[in-house]
Amino acid sequence: MNILLLANPDSWYHRDLRRAAGDRHRLQVAEHRLLRAHLCDSRSTISLSDSALEETDAVLVRTMETGSLEQIVFRMDVLGQLASAGKVVVNSPRAVEAAVDKYLALAKCQRVGLSIPETLVCQTVDDALDAFDVLGGDIVVKPLFGGEGRGIFRVTDRDAATRCFRMLVQLQAIVYVQRFIQHEGFDLRLLVIGDRVLGMRRINERDWRFNVSRGATTESIELTEGLVEIAQRASTAIGAEVAGVDVLPGRDGRLYLLEVNAVPGWKALARTLNVDVAALVLSHLESRVRGAGAPH
Repeated sequence: MNILLLANPDSWYHRDLRRAAGDRHRLQVAEHRLLRAHLCDSRSTISLSDSALEETDAVLVRTMETGSLEQIVFRMDVLGQLASAGKVVVNSPRAVEAAVDKYLALAKCQRVGLSIPETLVCQTVDDALDAFDVLGGDIVVKPLFGGEGRGIFRVTDRDAATRCFRMLVQLQAIVYVQRFIQHEGFDLRLLVIGDRVLGMRRINERDWRFNVSRGATTESIELTEGLVEIAQRASTAIGAEVAGVDVLPGRDGRLYLLEVNAVPGWKALARTLNVDVAALVLSHLESRVRGAGAPH
């Protein structure tokens, strides 16, 4: 199988996937910025700067590079063209677009009946201060785009909230705030790969955020039918075949869906569960290619 991996060539995930591919699959790695399109009267082609993609069977999106609105829209357009041409693209551009946008992803998950933290999204300082009050004066502020806990902070003081909201509005950012959920010091990271779900617990005694990059430790968990259902419903809601689903057990007994990631990491999960996640991802791609690109 010929796979185009859209990733940073220096990333751990590139190395892990190349290791798992071995001699079984041909792996070509490139960054999004090398994608180009050629339209003429009789045909259209998508290629990389240095090679054609006619022999590519599948495209695995492992990163979303930052860029201008034009650059990002073009890259999504190109991935859509590749999918329309019969290439297997995981995840689809629609899924990547939905997951990157926290508001859109959460709205899709709320629509299918998943429990979410109470969330208010607005664009003015006055509306943001109203949101601070409505949410009980203990909120989590998140960037609309972004991951791995970057740019996320907790605010419990109204004066600090005012300064924060003024800065965001001045930067022409969307104000995305959630009620802080009282929890027991851990969350759950679930990884969906096609029909399979893996999971672990992330514990952080030094920070209210549970990203491994922020010092969280991990341990394996026994997946319940309820957790598997949440993971599958969340990934299906945004149209992702490979997805990271973050779930927070609250002290009120509810399981809150926090985020869905269409370009999920698995380094800590693979180590915690002693599972070759990269091999599972490649196996999923292979099954998609054998099935003529029909998604599960």
